[in-house]
Amino acid sequence: MPKGRTKDAMREPRQGRAHEVANASPVGKGMSRREFIGVVSAAALTAGLPLELRAAERKMARVVLVRNEHVLDSSGRRDPAVIQRMLDTAMTELFGVEKPVDAWKRIAGADDEVGIKSNEWAHLPTPPELEAAIRQRLVDAGVDAGRITVNDRQARTVLRDSTVLVNVRPLRTHHWSGIGGCIKNPIMFVKYPPLYHKDMCADLARLWKLPAIDGKIRLNILDVLTPQFFHRGPHHFDPRFTWTYGGILVSQDPVAADAVGVRLLEAQREIHFGERRPLTELAKHVRLADERHGLGVGDLGRIELVKLGWDKDILL
Repeated sequence: MPKGRTKDAMREPRQGRAHEVANASPVGKGMSRREFIGVVSAAALTAGLPLELRAAERKMARVVLVRNEHVLDSSGRRDPAVIQRMLDTAMTELFGVEKPVDAWKRIAGADDEVGIKSNEWAHLPTPPELEAAIRQRLVDAGVDAGRITVNDRQARTVLRDSTVLVNVRPLRTHHWSGIGGCIKNPIMFVKYPPLYHKDMCADLARLWKLPAIDGKIRLNILDVLTPQFFHRGPHHFDPRFTWTYGGILVSQDPVAADAVGVRLLEAQREIHFGERRPLTELAKHVRLADERHGLGVGDLGRIELVKLGWDKDILL
């Protein structure tokens, strides 16, 4: 496999006993009666679990990370052409197609009103170059440019009639929710966001059941070009707590994207501070989005992370 291109799971996924039964040798073909009864009994116990628990045991998610050492120049300026290539690489890998346009045709078509839910936080906004790259490929896929809207703060009104949403934002630590990631990004669809601040924003996944959002978000893009790994208090920003990572994370599963993001920030925090400073419980909404709300996969052992491109100091 060429240098810089790896495909791996964060951990090996476990297979249930029912799977073993399906592939087991019957009695008389390598399995004793006692062994056969034991395996069948285990399978029966598994089959007796509630359907949602069995489904969760099997469910996997896929996240694609693409990095490029040339995406930022020495002054920190972003190269639009490199960002477009990175996005194209991520999308063709995520959807298993040869051409980027074929991937985007699975996101939206000519009849769709597409909302790009961006993020306008002044210190670390969604890069306009990334927004432009998304817009370009949507147009290439047949969506009329006039039916594509990019918005953040007025999403509740401006994007409410979208038939398809693309969710894109930078990764950073966050005072109320531990991290700002894909799960949290739709919060501007509510009139009063602080309603979701209770218990470290534990139930942010409920956002995804709002009528303006439910079933519409087809793609999640987490900008990790220059993530913020530490902060002090609300709205705090210090460039010393960002670093040039030069990547984008793409997934159809917002929980999986954020879970990988949490791990990335934790790794950088340990390097910077020389000690472990976990984010897992501070960003509890990511875990609970899986365990409590069933929004996606938060267990790193069930996430296939595909890593493409620049592999120096990849941390994952």
